[in-house]
Amino acid sequence: MSLLKRLFGLEKAPAEAKDAPKLEFGGHVVTATPYLEGGQWQLCGVISKEVDGVVKEHRFIRADRFADRETAIEMVFLKARLLVEQSGDHLYDRA
Repeated sequence: MSLLKRLFGLEKAPAEAKDAPKLEFGGHVVTATPYLEGGQWQLCGVISKEVDGVVKEHRFIRADRFADRETAIEMVFLKARLLVEQSGDHLYDRA
């Protein structure tokens, strides 16, 4: 049902806001973009890095939900760090 809500504009899809919290590490910039879903904050973020003058992005959404936005933001940063440690620049490879 939430997909239909997003398609018809009844529910906001994850979007990168100008004031979204950011964290930089290892040449990567993580932007936390959690959003409200079913009364809780859904874990969502963007990992980006400039490679050969081009900004590459990896967007991720996880099933994890939290009662408050601050906790969701902390968890976005933890999950992003784990993804970077596990995959490095392969995050930006397209299959």
